[in-house]
Amino acid sequence: MILMIREKAQRGKSAYAIGKELGISKNTARKYMEMQEAPSPKNDRFSKLYSFKPMLHDLMSEGLFNCVVLLERLKEAGYDGGITILKEYVHPFRPAKALPAVKRFETPSVKQAQMDWGVCLYDDSSGSLYKVPVFVMILGASRVKYVKFTSRCDLNNLQLCMVNAFSYFGGVPKEVLTDNMKTVVLGRQAGTPLWNTQFEDFAVDIGFTPKVCRIRSPQTKGKVERLVHYVKNNFMPGRTFEDLSDLNRQALDWCRSADQKPHGTTGKIPLQELSGEELQPLPSQPVLDKYRWESRA
Repeated sequence: MILMIREKAQRGKSAYAIGKELGISKNTARKYMEMQEAPSPKNDRFSKLYSFKPMLHDLMSEGLFNCVVLLERLKEAGYDGGITILKEYVHPFRPAKALPAVKRFETPSVKQAQMDWGVCLYDDSSGSLYKVPVFVMILGASRVKYVKFTSRCDLNNLQLCMVNAFSYFGGVPKEVLTDNMKTVVLGRQAGTPLWNTQFEDFAVDIGFTPKVCRIRSPQTKGKVERLVHYVKNNFMPGRTFEDLSDLNRQALDWCRSADQKPHGTTGKIPLQELSGEELQPLPSQPVLDKYRWESRA
């Protein structure tokens, strides 16, 4: 967005016009119009970043400002500098937070997984742009995550993704929390969820208790809400994918890599904490295959 603002300003557009076009305030537009790029001579303190600035600005223009992730991408390209200089360089370009903080609802240990759908855009090897649903699930105590991109977000794909997630985790959580998606909840009666009977049967077969968050209270499943944004902002930017299969392969590699590092909230390494989830055993293979392969009307 920073580069877009500057390009429009060079065409003579005002801060008000740019703000209206991009859906930001005129003050924010003016801030980036007036901001000077950090010094670029090769002998300044940002010299190690010098040859990586085009890549860095491309990543920031795609909304990626997390310096831990930026450092990983730059190191893959040959950068041998540290994160401190990177943070100092990125800081002036980082957009201000627009949303107020909401209260976190911490999940008791050994209790719950949270799941949700999001939508992402990606370019394949031919340059075609695709809008693709993404299923995300995260275990409440360990924070181990699972991500799967699909062609649709219908009930069959939801059940397939959940079965694959449980297999990836190595067991089934006692509860699974979701929002009021129609594939799970048909409505409410006197405040009580009216479950989709197919999903209810699925929950019984697999062995978990479905839970649904309060209407208009997404913070009650804040872990998975943050995971959806994390996928969009930290996994997708700056990557290329051959096709949907390659997208999923890279997503699973990214999950494994991220879960081998200390979590930002718990300070613990998710994969090392997985055994503490005390997951229930997976159902029999025929039950799992029923939801992996059987075609249901």
